[in-house]
Amino acid sequence: MAYQYIITTIQDAIGTITLNRPAVLNALSNDMMRELADALDLLEKTPDIRVIILKGSDQSFAVGADIRELKDRTYKENIAHNYLAIWERLAQCQLPTIAAVSGMAMGAGCELALMCDIIIASDTARFSLPEISIGLMPGVGGTQRMPRAVGKAKAMDLCLTGRFMEATEAERCGLVSRVVPLKTLQTETLNTAMHIASLSRSTLMLIKESVNRSFEAPLAEGLKAERRLFHSLFALSAPQEGMNAFLNKQPAHFKD
Repeated sequence: MAYQYIITTIQDAIGTITLNRPAVLNALSNDMMRELADALDLLEKTPDIRVIILKGSDQSFAVGADIRELKDRTYKENIAHNYLAIWERLAQCQLPTIAAVSGMAMGAGCELALMCDIIIASDTARFSLPEISIGLMPGVGGTQRMPRAVGKAKAMDLCLTGRFMEATEAERCGLVSRVVPLKTLQTETLNTAMHIASLSRSTLMLIKESVNRSFEAPLAEGLKAERRLFHSLFALSAPQEGMNAFLNKQPAHFKD
């Protein structure tokens, strides 16, 4: 489907969504986020898709919410329309998601990357939550997901100062999965996605559910949920295929 503010492509079992507002460095508008939510709906409903890549441009992943759209909003409008709720759609995606981040990931752009399961950053990537500089605060998970990713002290530092975090620091504190040279970012991201896409779709979805559960439940409840998900896998064909292939020293071919 054709969109105005994003570009979607499908290659084998990989769906790619490219943020596409180059004139404003991929500033995020409500219309853009509605398109993103729609694209995620379509990709999730496509049985062959097993992983989704989200990327911007070399210069900018996304520089945050479009201030021109934001500045005239009122408290009454925000409450009445539950503003920003649709921006959370990426976090609710059942399939594994990879953010390929290059250049600036600021404000809501940084929060968008935080919603993804894996962040692969180029050595030019810079992350920040600068809302404090305009009298605002993060509103799409920055004060909630950032502490879970990097710890309270680092999250407070970022949220209260609005400073930039370079790629090397982001990797060191656990915000990103890995840092690669800009020229290899797309290749590294695609190779990671291709490997994930070669695995069982159902198992991938259950692993994602289980890991996310660890942030929402006490350890005892999380362990119980993990065990139940593990049990449920034996109702599927993937474990049998994988174990037989392993014992026969052959590559597994997961059909789900």
